[in-house]
Amino acid sequence: MNRLSDIDIEDSDSIDAQAASWFARNHSDTDRADRKAFAAWQAEPAHARAYAEFEQLWADLAQLQQLNKPVALPPRKPSVWRPALAVAAALLCAIMATHIGAPRELYHTQVAAHAKGMHTLNLPDGSTLYVNANTRVRVEFTAYQRIVHLDKGQLYLEVAADKERPLFVQAGEANVRVVGTGFDVRRSQQQLVVSVAHGQVAFEPDAKSPVTLLGAQQRAIFSYAKGTLQQQTLTAEEVADWRSGHLSFRNRELVSLIDELSLYRPQAPLQVSNAVAHLKVSGNLDVNDPDALLNALPALLPVKTVASADGIVRIEPSK
Repeated sequence: MNRLSDIDIEDSDSIDAQAASWFARNHSDTDRADRKAFAAWQAEPAHARAYAEFEQLWADLAQLQQLNKPVALPPRKPSVWRPALAVAAALLCAIMATHIGAPRELYHTQVAAHAKGMHTLNLPDGSTLYVNANTRVRVEFTAYQRIVHLDKGQLYLEVAADKERPLFVQAGEANVRVVGTGFDVRRSQQQLVVSVAHGQVAFEPDAKSPVTLLGAQQRAIFSYAKGTLQQQTLTAEEVADWRSGHLSFRNRELVSLIDELSLYRPQAPLQVSNAVAHLKVSGNLDVNDPDALLNALPALLPVKTVASADGIVRIEPSK
């Protein structure tokens, strides 16, 4: 059978052949088991080096195909053009030719936003990435896969549609898969929240949870402590409203609001007593002045804020 997933990785004769096999599998539909197996294989330095060399070789082939005329490739280290690697590439080209179009350009970058304010990044596939304050993101576009790693914080992605190359947002164990849509992901201390502006996303909170499909104006809140998923309906304006500098919230549980508020004041941890964690609150938040909301909470709810000597601010019942 001429299927990419039928390439036998374990029985390959060389690391180069294994790299070619993994490249083919990664650019077809993969599941969580495949991604874990690939991560384990790539943990070996020699494997990671061979895979990177194969990606570069594929990108060079893309450059030649785009120009459609003889062109001298840039000088490369001899190890990149090993005979085994070249043979593996030739075989893979034959296998993949009927399945995919021209290889796309590789792209890698990372964004670490520590200060207040939002950062916007135009990605080479036509997507737009918005990064919130105190957020760390890594972007890895391989030849046929787009991956955005959310290490911490919050992002909004307006994703350019590409059915042959879906985009994944990975946040720890969680995985969000999209083709073309606009959606927000927040990875905080207590929760992982996915909110969809338009289109549809497939959200897999962890290996134990089923995949949840979210459509326009839907939100899923995953609790790390409880391992539970809660879904909500929201307005289009509520998705990624932090980009305007102000958050509007209605009937938000206090524990969820404080988890989001913590994103804007990482220097002083916030904790919520279980006795008041599920109280509902509505209001607005100026992301540039998070303490204003914190100071206003006692007027909105029967709570008080208590600061400890170690800098932790705890929200407790007022009585």
